[in-house]
Amino acid sequence: MAVLDHLEPKKVFQYFEELSSVPRGTFYNEKISNWCVEFAQARNLECIQDGMGNIIIKKPGTPGYENSDPVIIQGHMDMVCEKTEDSDHDFENDPLELYIEDGFIKAKNTTLGGDDGIAMAYALALLDSDDIPHPPLEAIFTVDEEVGMGGANYIDMSCIKGNILFNIDSDVEGTILAGCAGGILETLDMPVEREIKSGYLVDIKVRGLRGGHSGSQIHEQRGNANKLIARILNSLNQDSEIYLVTAEGGSKDNVIASSAQAQIITPDGEKAAALVKEMEAIFRSEFSSDEPDLEVTCTVKEGFAAVCTKESTDRIIFGLFCSPYGVQGLSRDLPGLVETSLNLGIVRTSAEKVSMVFYVRSSSNSKMTEMKYIFRAWAKALHAEQSEDGEYPAWMYQKDSKIRPLMVETYKELTGEDPIVTTVHAGLECGLLSGKKPTLDCVSFGPFNYDIHSVNERLDIASTQRTWELLKAVLAKLK
Repeated sequence: MAVLDHLEPKKVFQYFEELSSVPRGTFYNEKISNWCVEFAQARNLECIQDGMGNIIIKKPGTPGYENSDPVIIQGHMDMVCEKTEDSDHDFENDPLELYIEDGFIKAKNTTLGGDDGIAMAYALALLDSDDIPHPPLEAIFTVDEEVGMGGANYIDMSCIKGNILFNIDSDVEGTILAGCAGGILETLDMPVEREIKSGYLVDIKVRGLRGGHSGSQIHEQRGNANKLIARILNSLNQDSEIYLVTAEGGSKDNVIASSAQAQIITPDGEKAAALVKEMEAIFRSEFSSDEPDLEVTCTVKEGFAAVCTKESTDRIIFGLFCSPYGVQGLSRDLPGLVETSLNLGIVRTSAEKVSMVFYVRSSSNSKMTEMKYIFRAWAKALHAEQSEDGEYPAWMYQKDSKIRPLMVETYKELTGEDPIVTTVHAGLECGLLSGKKPTLDCVSFGPFNYDIHSVNERLDIASTQRTWELLKAVLAKLK
């Protein structure tokens, strides 16, 4: 039995639930892409599927709108796949388990995929409608947005006729976005030398943090488990003889790490355990009620392992502990907004190296270049191999937009209030798409969707309906 079938708008929630039954994690887009092709074919709609799996579906305008300029409805197919530590959910095969609680749609023990399944649900409801006035529609569903925006970077826009683009990838109702940060992935691979050591094996875990989006929530100073485990290791290394075995944390570069762990060998396991307990008390005091489920655990047993040599241990801890992190600069044009930031999203250990993966964002191209130079210098200091990947441009604020004032006007007519017009410190595909088609006039908006990229993600049902009414009202004005 459908969970959302009693909700309004009925078609929107119907398609949101159908999408939730199709696996669509980043880099695993084949099933959802093919599902979209079948949707279009069943309705005799023009559909283009490219080599990466991007989808373009076109629908003629309704009576009276046949000769209107086409409008683009755009969102991405993929979702961030996070789950609780005790969940056995298989994102490549299992449907999401939706439920309703306190006016929100949630998924049991996993991310919800409202980012950006709700954009697809809106578009599919329009494409399937026969009673909603609208100009010709061009729905663009991209793949692999969450890691480097690969789909938007690949897609061919030559068949797109429209110049107005609605990107429905914002998560704050009442806010109309008119620009976004660019981004780049920075990886530092720090080589290690190993030797066999015996002593006390100390396993340390940091978990229970809220996590969250590494762009839109970086200014909230949520706990990053990778940086907290680094602080513990640095404290242990001050006046004790320790050797690093492994350090692991985070699962996505664009997610604030909610858990991390490390293993060391030391001759004094009791002293190490006491210090870890002290650090937990310090973290709880610092974060107070902001991280209510923060937990630091430690287990000690005798044993031996292939450890990093002392030189390697010191260098790795230095890299983890001292690497730049968080907000690096605020906007001078839009006070209070983050201009430049970076997130240590992933730490991984192999026999030969320890890797740190950072996601860097900036709305300033010159600051983005500066961050590249910082990582190149940091790599030299750590004797590390540095690589850059997935760079995408910022979407610059367009002063002479025609669709933005129409959105503002329509929102005020429906609510009696002025929307907030601003830019966002997160990646949106508008920058890449407008780079391919410079005539695009873009806005980004959406319903309230909280704690995206985390297992606490929840979509506001009432907000989803209000945003649907806004979208329909704006389309009706584009005759």
